This record gives sequence, structure tokens and C-alpha cells, in this order.
Amino acid sequence: MNVKTPNAIDSYVGARIRTRRQLLGMSQERLAEQIGVTFQQVQKYEKGINRIGASRLQRIAEVLHTSPSFFFEQNESQPLSLPDNADPVAEFLRTKEGLVLNRAFLKIANPDIRETIIALVKAMAQAESGPALPSIADITRPPLE
Repeated sequence: MNVKTPNAIDSYVGARIRTRRQLLGMSQERLAEQIGVTFQQVQKYEKGINRIGASRLQRIAEVLHTSPSFFFEQNESQPLSLPDNADPVAEFLRTKEGLVLNRAFLKIANPDIRETIIALVKAMAQAESGPALPSIADITRPPLE
């Protein structure tokens, strides 16, 4: 194994740290400050270049309001040794658009509005992939209060 090549498990754990940090809207600088390292060290952890000790991983989990096991969770179709088979939802949440959309959607408390947004997005996706555009009647809208 090349010393410069990140280990697949270290890369996976680092990616999970990055995803969780971004979902919380936390900067690398803030995480670094909270765990007592430089932001460059956090960058290396997130890229899998540097390994994370058990006590440091525990502290990262505390700061990110999760358990250490979160960083190792995976579905059965995504083994740690094959990071290219990433979960499409996790991949989407790693993008700027995915994070912005997720945060905004979670702020909507009204379930009717949330369902309307889902219907709208589905209709737009169908329009992108299919020949016919859906009519506005295909998109249900909750009554305004």
C-alpha cells in the first residue's frame, strides 16, 4: 500500500464527518476549534489522508451531535472498500444544492406544503425525462389559510 494513498475506511469516515459537518452548517474552522486542531488537520481527516484516533473521533462525534458509529454506518450495497458505489442520496447531500435544498425543506413545517413541493419536483423531473409536460392540474396545491 502506498503511504500517500488514503485508506478506504479513513476516506469513508472522513466523508461522513464532512457530510455531517455540512448538514449542521458548521465550518471546518469551527470544528477544528471545537476539537483542538487546525482547520488543515480537519481537511486531512475529511479527505482520509490522516487517520483519526478513537478519542478524537469521540470528540468529533460530540461536537457534531452524533455517535461515533454514525461515521461507520453504511448500507449493505455500499461496502467500505468500494467508495465509488456511493449512495445517491448521500452524494446529493454532499453538493451545495443538496445541502441548501435539504435545509430549506426541513424548515417547512406544514405537511401539505411539503407534499406539494414533492409533487412539483416529481412533475418537473418527469417533464425532463418524458416527452409531455404535466399540466398544473397534475400538481396538487393545499388550500391557503
